[in-house]
Amino acid sequence: MTKITFLRRNGVFWGFRETGHTGLGEEGDDILCSAISAMTMLIMNTLEVAYECPIDYTIDEKTTDITLKCKSALPEFEKDEKKRFAASGLIEGYFYQLNDLVEEYYEYLDVDTVEE
Repeated sequence: MTKITFLRRNGVFWGFRETGHTGLGEEGDDILCSAISAMTMLIMNTLEVAYECPIDYTIDEKTTDITLKCKSALPEFEKDEKKRFAASGLIEGYFYQLNDLVEEYYEYLDVDTVEE
């Protein structure tokens, strides 16, 4: 099972942690794992390249553990309100997209939030 925990502060989404393999299919043929990986990389690239937000991230390819933190989503780190809104909105959109997947793949995917 893949567990994805979203980080929120005062209701603002600013990061996430992903752990584990979904187990839906064999490694390399797991469509759910592929979808999650593609979405994760889209989030990372959009934040870092398109939005020019500094992000802290780690990727452990052996365990597929990924952590992403984008302080630009938080008012104490980013003065530009539009940039904060874009960064947090992108992460929040990922949260909702994954929750849609949980409805069908609840045995393979768990999504949660934690206030930090």
